[in-house]
Amino acid sequence: MTAHFDDAILTRRLAQGTGEILKGVRNVGLLRGTNLGDAGDDLAQNWIARVLAQHRPDDGFLSEEAADNPARLAKDRVWIIDPLDGTKEFATGRQDWAVHIALIENRQPIHAAVGLPDLGVVFHSSDAKAVMGPLSKKLMVSHNRPPKVAGHIAEKLGYTMVSMGSAGAKAMHVLLGDADAYVHAGGQYEWDSAAPVGVCRAAGLHCSRLDGSELEYNNEDTYLPDILICRPELAEEMLTLAANFREANGGY
Repeated sequence: MTAHFDDAILTRRLAQGTGEILKGVRNVGLLRGTNLGDAGDDLAQNWIARVLAQHRPDDGFLSEEAADNPARLAKDRVWIIDPLDGTKEFATGRQDWAVHIALIENRQPIHAAVGLPDLGVVFHSSDAKAVMGPLSKKLMVSHNRPPKVAGHIAEKLGYTMVSMGSAGAKAMHVLLGDADAYVHAGGQYEWDSAAPVGVCRAAGLHCSRLDGSELEYNNEDTYLPDILICRPELAEEMLTLAANFREANGGY
């Protein structure tokens, strides 16, 4: 008989177990580069899919590493997964990769977990708390695609931009107080932000699109190009600066 796990426990254990699988694949040293990244993606996806098929067979599913099944659009509950966010970072021995697990109801994450396996930690929406000490004056951006709007915000506020790989890693560094905000524009999908937003919002951080509108998940079109995660007292000013930049430049 299959043991029953509530949604919070299942979310956390999925992130934890996926991280252990990925570390195991990498640490034995038999694969490297693209082969290592592809193996990590495949094995993590397969394990998560099997767990959810056994424990939540009626729920919908959306993952970066699986073909999209439109049946999810009619489901009340949908798991949005990125088994390995930051495949290049994982495959090259960096620490800024993550595991994203989110359960969506009514287009919003109700349970979410972000695992940073190389740091040995899983952040979960049920107990996440943002560090609200002195401002760090740092702004997290993608090291592959730092958006111009982030440079504008950093310049106006006297911030230093810090680049990092995984969206989950960047968001968790805001939660930890290492940075005050994470700004991204272009090149993301729902699985990139669903879990980080679920954790950060539960921890008391501001999470929205760059125009201030609400982030919504389980859409037919999964492209979700821009995001602001920041300390709540900075949100209004950062959104205003983003709006000014867009008006002056015709985009972010």
